[in-house]
Amino acid sequence: MRWQSIRRTVRVRGYGIQIKGMGMSHPNIVFVFGDQHRLCTTGFGGNAQVRSPYMDQMAEEGVVFETTVSNVPVCTPWRAAFLTGQYPLTSGMFMNDVQLPTDRPTFGTALRDAGYDTAYIGKWHLDGPGRSDFTPPGPRRQGFDFWAVGNCTHDYMNSLYYRDTPEPLHWDGYDVEAQTSMAIDYIQDHDGRKPFAMVMSWGPPHNPYQAVPQKYLDMYPPEEMEIRLNCPEPNREDLSGFYAHVTALDDQLARLGEALEQEGLMDNTIFVYTSDHGDMIGSQGRQRKQHPWDESIHVPFVMRCPGQASAGHRVTSPFNVVDIMPTLLGLAGVSIPDTAEGRDHSPAVRGEPFDGNKAAYTMSIAPFAEFRGQPWRGLRTERYTYTRNLDGPWLLYDNEADPYQIDNLIGQPAYTDLQQRMENLLQAMMAERGDELAPALVFLDRYGYEVDRAGAVPYRN
Repeated sequence: MRWQSIRRTVRVRGYGIQIKGMGMSHPNIVFVFGDQHRLCTTGFGGNAQVRSPYMDQMAEEGVVFETTVSNVPVCTPWRAAFLTGQYPLTSGMFMNDVQLPTDRPTFGTALRDAGYDTAYIGKWHLDGPGRSDFTPPGPRRQGFDFWAVGNCTHDYMNSLYYRDTPEPLHWDGYDVEAQTSMAIDYIQDHDGRKPFAMVMSWGPPHNPYQAVPQKYLDMYPPEEMEIRLNCPEPNREDLSGFYAHVTALDDQLARLGEALEQEGLMDNTIFVYTSDHGDMIGSQGRQRKQHPWDESIHVPFVMRCPGQASAGHRVTSPFNVVDIMPTLLGLAGVSIPDTAEGRDHSPAVRGEPFDGNKAAYTMSIAPFAEFRGQPWRGLRTERYTYTRNLDGPWLLYDNEADPYQIDNLIGQPAYTDLQQRMENLLQAMMAERGDELAPALVFLDRYGYEVDRAGAVPYRN
């Protein structure tokens, strides 16, 4: 039964939302995200080769934030910004492998305090440099009660995780499948007396690209991979594995959706798929993340939100990672912490009048040396990308006319006025955040971080 075919009456009073015919005043939340999944490797994001039928179905039947931007395109900083609703220079979380403070509200604590059962399954990457360490029950779990988590691993076969004791456990086989099975068990075993909020964090499609069941690799022969126009030296094997991971994730997302349907929960569940950042995979001659191009910052965000949004609804204004927490809390009828710096976009989801963001504010504060980058700040509007680094204005693209971001408009006389408008907007956004574009060492010293020769916080596997 498709959820959009069932009519529901919605009553909004402040943050309180009640859905007629349902037993709970707050909807369940299932928030799923992959690691390093770019929008342009989804069917609904315009890719005709990758197989992502369930994500595409969610886009058809639900809500898509078309300009969802990873403001700080690297793992730990994005996760911290999602949970706290705070920008990296507020939380201090602008590096990988640092520990999220326990002195502020988070997505988990806000929901738990509102009466939700909370669960987190999968990759955490928020508990410091010990990537295989145990996170004990208590404040460092940031409000999540049910816990099946590994801090950080990219070994997707039989990988390590913990429950409530320091005894190490291992996922059986491809961890995306095993984690989804545990999530389904959680949904089926939940007693329904309270709403639940579950976050599931998958490791793929982050490299290693070949660490995926063979049946998915067989779907994408490397010699048949279609190469993006901005990719000068393609690695077809990497691209094949990346697509294979995406299709594997899509299958598991479908399993999760089917479980919600079978349990009769889809009509009262906010169901989201997104990613922390993208992956260049050779576009612009670059690899991985931390870059200002769309392959790195432009990510999928698709959501089923029954009773509050019409099927196929599109929100086109830029959507920041810090907006996710307040938006989901707003849709769930839960008070938004005053510490959150993002904006509640729930009116936009409901189709109500809403003044969207002019731009998403993007940044790399202390990039790893391996990315041959220097710090940069930028913005992504619905149409344009603008970035400056320590040397001055760096990138300007018209993404409508130039979707592969090949023609850099910086310094071109015909675009002088546009460049100045983008620069003025960026400076205003930096001033609002109290930010400055300075060498990485300025911020490393300010926050007391020590880094290795690669410019990264040293970590232990």
